[in-house]
Amino acid sequence: MWNDLLTAIGLLLVLEGLLPFLNPDRLKRTLLEIASLDNRTLRLIGLISMLIGLAVLYWVR
Repeated sequence: MWNDLLTAIGLLLVLEGLLPFLNPDRLKRTLLEIASLDNRTLRLIGLISMLIGLAVLYWVR
């Protein structure tokens, strides 16, 4: 179980690091746009992201 969790965290860090490595200026603009969103919109985006993630995990497993 720990092996799978650490593998998932490692993959997350690799994917999270792609945008700042490849295009740091675009990342800065995107973060500024996200910061201007209201809390309700951010929560909705987070919920949708979690549901998609759960669906992918269900499909893979």
